[in-house]
Parts: sequence; structure tokens; C-alpha cells
Amino acid sequence: MSFNNLPLIEPVLRALQHEGYTTPTPIQEQAIPAILDRRDVRGCAQTGTGKTAAFAIPLLQLMHEEQLKAPQAHRTIQALVLTPTRELAIQIEESFKAYGRYLNLRHLVVFGGVSQVSQVNSLRRGIDILVATPGRLLDLMQQGHVNLRDIKFLVLDEADRMLDMGFVHDVKRIIAKLPAKKQTLFFSATMPPEINALANSLLQNPVKVEVTPVSSTVDAINQFIYFTQKENKSFLLKHVLSDDSIKTALVFTRTKHGADKLVKFLIKSGIKAEAIHGNKSQGARQVALRNFKNRSTRVLVATDIAARGIDIDDLTHVFNYELPEVPETYVHRIGRTGRAGNSGHALSFCDYEEKALLKDIQKLISKSIPVVTEHPYPMSAQLADMTVRTSGLSNPKMGRGRSTSIHRPAPARR
Repeated sequence: MSFNNLPLIEPVLRALQHEGYTTPTPIQEQAIPAILDRRDVRGCAQTGTGKTAAFAIPLLQLMHEEQLKAPQAHRTIQALVLTPTRELAIQIEESFKAYGRYLNLRHLVVFGGVSQVSQVNSLRRGIDILVATPGRLLDLMQQGHVNLRDIKFLVLDEADRMLDMGFVHDVKRIIAKLPAKKQTLFFSATMPPEINALANSLLQNPVKVEVTPVSSTVDAINQFIYFTQKENKSFLLKHVLSDDSIKTALVFTRTKHGADKLVKFLIKSGIKAEAIHGNKSQGARQVALRNFKNRSTRVLVATDIAARGIDIDDLTHVFNYELPEVPETYVHRIGRTGRAGNSGHALSFCDYEEKALLKDIQKLISKSIPVVTEHPYPMSAQLADMTVRTSGLSNPKMGRGRSTSIHRPAPARR
């Protein structure tokens, strides 16, 4: 199946060709025809499956058709995309720009943390598609800068993350201002009860699209566990990064403070690193992300919320410096590597206190993650034995011999 086999118009196909797209992903193959048929869609798909294009491509085509039928003297917002984070909002707006390069449609992204002046000026000039985070959109609505009475298309993206970040009530307030008749596209990586209830309240006889369940991990990703003690994690990371073949590394920490502390250590060790998290200004976050994408920064240290929207096709390594407390988050994290047909590596550091988290992760993905034993900062023998037994790993040496493909072994420190 190629994009040429889908019912897409020539300007859209030309834009996809310009982007180098030839074959749709499974979610794109299923969702695009349904959306073009003007059906509501309920999609369950994890990071890295191509869902942004799955809704952006057909939405642009439908908007183009609306424009041809009824040209507007002054443009009004007819499509609204709600998403939880600034980074993801920017990425989505960039996708609309890329796929709609040959269409006469205007789009705008609005988010908090920056001055609203330029956003308000763009709104006054008139736009067709608005991509927004809930908080800033509500602010603009309350100030009278945004009117949603002409909305024909609504997209809720990363709905589960909006729940995690406490945005669900804001989303409901926004939805209450929308016309009753509209096409709604609902995407979420997971479907907890509250999100399921929200979907049921919004969607009319939806087409259900579910690909790459959250419990699965991409086969192209090589996963490994390093058992170590908490105080040695930074030294272990420095050691693994001594392998020059690791060109890009996205490192996850649980806290903003932990991210900043780790960046300071890496810089002091001669490794170019930057942090991205909620306490950083939007400008600083965008600079850090741009530096990482163009490889002037080798290591990006991020918290989970800030990392939503980081989409880099050639990211080679993801590190779980600290294991996530929610096992599904592990799948989302490592799904940022191994994209676009490339292989990737997901390396996780596990200390004794994290043994229960590792057990939950392996239960979710239904596989035992190989252990790298040849490194200079092993956990004490007693703790390692206890950790392996309680985490469900059958053999603490199962990763031996494969570690050399991840980094060059260094002599153990005395």
C-alpha cells in the first residue's frame, strides 16, 4: 500500500512526496479513509506510530474541500486541535505546514509560557486551523480573542496525557463552547475509565482504530537493563556514553531537579548536554530541542511531560536513567527510538529500590529484558541477586556478550 492508493488529492500527495513519504503506517492506512468519509474516529496508538499525519493529512483535505465550496471573506477557525504540551503543539503545527504546503490554508499554534501578542495578531488576521494547549486557549477565549462557533472539526490528541496533567476539566469547558454538529477525532495512547467516558460522550458511531498496543515494544529496539546502585548511575551513564557510536541520546529522569543535576554532571565530564522540562522557558526548551535535532547537543535530558512532542527519526539511544513509576510510560519512552525503519537502543538503569518497577514493566511487555553485566559499576552481589530474583529475571548473565555492541567495556574501578 502506498499513499497513492489512498483517496488523497494531488496537492496533498505532492506534499507527501516532498516530505519523502511513500508508505502509510498502519494507523494512517486505517484512519485516513475513515476521516475522509467524515466519520468520527477513536484511535488508540502509542508514540511513534504516525498518528499526527493520520489526522493532519485528511483534515487538510477536508478543509480544502470546505474552502472550495464556500470561500470565506474573512477566515474563521473551522478546525481545532487540542494537545497537552507546547512541544507537541509545535510539532503538530509543523506537520500541518508540511502536508499543506500546496494548499491555501492558514494555521496557527498557541500555547502558554510566551507573550500572546503575536498569537492575537495572527488570530485577528484570520486562520483556518488552530492548534492549542488547553490553558492558553481558555485564556484567549475569555479575553474575547477566540470564537469557536464555526468549528467543523475537533481533534483531541494525547487525551490520556491531558488527564495526567489535569487538563480534562479545561478540555470540557472548551468543548462546551463548540457547535454540537462537528466531526471529532479522538486519539489516546491508553484508555483509562475517565478518558473512555470522555470519548463516549464526544463521539458519534466512531470508527475504532487501534494499532501497536501499549503493551508492545518495537522489535527494532534493542532493550537492555543495567543493575547498579543509585549513587553510581551518573558515572555509569558517563561510561556508556564513552562509546562514540552513540550519536544521540535522550535520557529520562523523573524530576526537573534530577534533570538539571545530571546535565551539570555531564557537562563537567565533557559531554554536551541540555535539559528540557517544565521549569524551562519556552524559548529555552525550543533552543535545546533544536540543538539536539541538529546534533550540536549530544544528550538531551528530559522529564516525561516535557518530552511529549520530541519526534526525531534518527534518535539512536534512549536511556531510562530512572525507571518510570507507570509501566506504560516505559513503552512511550523507548518508542522514541527505532523509528522510520531504523534500529534503536533502549538502555535502562535499575537500582535496588526500582526492582518492583522493573517487574511491572516486564509483565506489561511480556518479555524479560536482557541484562548487561559487563560494566564497571555493578550492584553489590547481594543486592543484585535479590533484585534479579524479585524482578522476575531468570538469569542475571543473560545479557553477557551483547554488551560490547552497546559500548566499549572499560576496566572496573577499584
